[in-house]
Amino acid sequence: MQKHITIRPAEGTWVVRAGGAVIAESRNALELTEGDMPFVIYFPRSDVAMAFLDSSDHSTTCPHKGDASYFDIMSKSMTYKNAVWSYTDPKPEVADIKDHLAFYVQDGVTVERV
Repeated sequence: MQKHITIRPAEGTWVVRAGGAVIAESRNALELTEGDMPFVIYFPRSDVAMAFLDSSDHSTTCPHKGDASYFDIMSKSMTYKNAVWSYTDPKPEVADIKDHLAFYVQDGVTVERV
């Protein structure tokens, strides 16, 4: 039986830009693939400019990863609501993403390998 989720080191340097500002840059990001969905890059919290993020009341539950908490991105031009998520206490099978953040790609928010 194949694993539903795979996590591996993301090759290269990855950057998140929001409203034109770089808010995360990492050579230690993780690439998470879940089923047939596109991979998601998870950034170590230590590589994210947390001053740009504001905790949100929003939360979700994933049967494979656990409970996710969310953050808004506060840029000079706008607020990107619930644009960032994190599993602070992930299920043991995905423990590698603890203390990591992932970002929703949308108009004004990019995640790219540089």
